[in-house]
Amino acid sequence: MPLRLVKRLARDWFLLGMLCAVVLAVLFPEFGASGGPMHADVVADVGIFAVFLLHGLGLPAAQLRAGVVTWRVHVVVQTFTFVVFPLLWWLGDAAVGRWLPSDVSLGLLYLCAVPSTISSSVAMTGAARGNVPAAIFNASLSSLLGIVLTPLIIGLFASATGQSLSMGEAVLKLATLLLLPLALGQLLRPLVGAWFARYRPYTNAFDRAMILLLVYASFCDSIASGAFSKYGAQVLGLAFLGAVLLLAIVLALTTRVARGLGFSKEDEIAVVFCGSKKTLASGVPMARLLFGANPALGLIVLPLMFYHQAQLLVCSLLAERYARRPAPPPGA
Repeated sequence: MPLRLVKRLARDWFLLGMLCAVVLAVLFPEFGASGGPMHADVVADVGIFAVFLLHGLGLPAAQLRAGVVTWRVHVVVQTFTFVVFPLLWWLGDAAVGRWLPSDVSLGLLYLCAVPSTISSSVAMTGAARGNVPAAIFNASLSSLLGIVLTPLIIGLFASATGQSLSMGEAVLKLATLLLLPLALGQLLRPLVGAWFARYRPYTNAFDRAMILLLVYASFCDSIASGAFSKYGAQVLGLAFLGAVLLLAIVLALTTRVARGLGFSKEDEIAVVFCGSKKTLASGVPMARLLFGANPALGLIVLPLMFYHQAQLLVCSLLAERYARRPAPPPGA
């Protein structure tokens, strides 16, 4: 198993890109910091708009409609994404929050508040021979709900970390730079949907490149402000431990709940992969909008970055295990 994990890491250029973005931020923090030569605030806004325009172009409306019928799956997945995750953070914060740096605690809260990811949830559900239409519906619905629910959850719980969030300003930013391009992408889909599908590998590469740019800018602000030197290596260990522990708990809970409710194996797979995933592709831009003025932005997105890699590695192994189950007999 360790060898397979190493091979996956070697194939994932996005992981290498995130490491390079952090290293560049350490070496050249002034260039990408707010007010620096890169003009990160303007570049970030343009990049976020472009990323969510592409997301809107990629939302398959027909497949979304096909997934509506399995409503029990949707209820379970969205409950995990926007209720169970924040409650787990609340319980953890009550137990150990007093010993955590406030910025790390806020980062773990943000991880619990962001929506599910679309691409990897659907891809892994398909690889595991699960209910793909339900996965598409849930992952897409989660992204749309997150525009409202993510800042609402942060605003509700953030006071426990000593932070605050202006709800009105947050929702306005998200509506302008997330909801507007999503809606525009859906409107343009009938006109350019075929072109978009033809060049999907290139648009995906652009999407990931913009995320790396936002990661670089986020870490530049934190490093320039001294946020990382304030805590030292301890913060890395705490963020990593919190992310991995959260993933293990949620994977166990989603599996138990799906089986307890008598879901089919295909629906169980959709619940496990959609209910446990958190999006880095949408999470980093949303963090930039919600916490852009916070000098500890790099610390806030750190748990999400660790969670992203952990969920890809662990869930890909789970998908392989699910896929090895015997195929149902013809006509079953």
